[in-house]
Amino acid sequence: MTSAVTTDTSARPGYGQLLRTPGALGFVLPGFAARLPFGMLTISILLLVQHTTGSYGSAGIVAAVTGISMALSAPLMGMFTDRFGQSAVLVPVVLAHAAAVSGLAALALADADVWILALAAVPAGASVPQVGPMVRARWAARLEGSPLLPTAAAFESVTDEFTFVVGPVLATALCTGVHPAAGLVTEATLTLLGGLLFAARRASQPATHAPSTTGGKRTFALSYPGLRVLVFAFLGIGAVFGGMQVSLAAFSNEIGNPGANGLLYGVFAAGNMIAGIAMGAVAWKIGPRRRLVLGYLGLTAAASLLWAVDSVVLLGALGLVVGLFIAPALITGYTMVEQLIPAHARTEAFTWLTGSIAFGQALAVILAGRLTDAHGSSYGFMVPMAATALALAALLTLRAKLAPTAPSRIVNSSAPGAQAPAEATGTGAGTASGTAPAAGAGPAATPSPAARNRVNERGIGHRVPVTVD
Repeated sequence: MTSAVTTDTSARPGYGQLLRTPGALGFVLPGFAARLPFGMLTISILLLVQHTTGSYGSAGIVAAVTGISMALSAPLMGMFTDRFGQSAVLVPVVLAHAAAVSGLAALALADADVWILALAAVPAGASVPQVGPMVRARWAARLEGSPLLPTAAAFESVTDEFTFVVGPVLATALCTGVHPAAGLVTEATLTLLGGLLFAARRASQPATHAPSTTGGKRTFALSYPGLRVLVFAFLGIGAVFGGMQVSLAAFSNEIGNPGANGLLYGVFAAGNMIAGIAMGAVAWKIGPRRRLVLGYLGLTAAASLLWAVDSVVLLGALGLVVGLFIAPALITGYTMVEQLIPAHARTEAFTWLTGSIAFGQALAVILAGRLTDAHGSSYGFMVPMAATALALAALLTLRAKLAPTAPSRIVNSSAPGAQAPAEATGTGAGTASGTAPAAGAGPAATPSPAARNRVNERGIGHRVPVTVD
């Protein structure tokens, strides 16, 4: 099992330094191989079911059931992973997923009714392996307390988005150029091989944790208010992914060029990837809450213009801008988990965020599919606009709950009357470091509010949070 390592904090955090972390490449490369198929799943289902039924609405229902099933099962998979270890969970999951997806493809080719395909989509979605959260949990365990952790979050977002650049393009090429079911068959095969390869890298796995309890009750990751806010914000991001997938596919058919779908979605995902690279290369001076809000403001503004565009060039350019604003919100949200959630529940927390994206994507696929069938692709693009606006309103209202839970400390307690309380993690009253008072020292007098104000005005003895937003 892995443990946190000491990094050189004097060096500027960057991707080179990140990848030189001992043991990093041993799980990064297999992790990429295992998560690449994830970018193929939804678009492969959409294209196959639309081909066999002739309806984007029906295809959207089947794809949405897959996403909802994944969203509901992901936190449970995360809890089991925190408790029993990644390999113990991943091996049976990838075997089940390969079988379930193969069955779904066979039923679609047999012209099964939509409700039968929807039932078959349940195990296909519920068995999606949570490789991305598992990789993030390995980074969090290895880099706990390191300034490289935001860089790792950016790197993971870039990796995710690279899969969403390659995945849809590959799936579209296979489904339109080889066979309508080729995308799903390839997804199942790659998931099985990549997942087994990643599971074999046991040395870098985080330590397992017994269930945490508070007052005799099990403590779940979702019991932390900050995670609930992030879940709502990530629903909006998922709606952008789902709405774009359906609406771009419909738009490409409307202009008589179905192959343009993969290119347009690839440009959208490339914007996210470019912004993710930039996020990891910048030493940010503003806090994560502000970065999250600013990124979401830009995302909402850009998504609100999609419905009005009817040109391939303009839609590609605007899709690029939408992608550029997703990365700041996505990366910052994942980074904040390390501050908001204790180690025993981090994999579960990451799966809640991943599941939230999948759930938002699923709902958007249903709504955008129905709107597209009835009115055309421009109406489908209204789904990302509405979803991001609602999520932004919730984020602005509840952003105070995203304050990190790190302990606070006293800076320079030498001023008269300024007694430093013990650290939240200390062992008793005394100085800011939690050490005992000097021998023979009497009890410290509690300063009056006026005295405390005078001390604070001089900048001595004031309370400073360890993590400042």
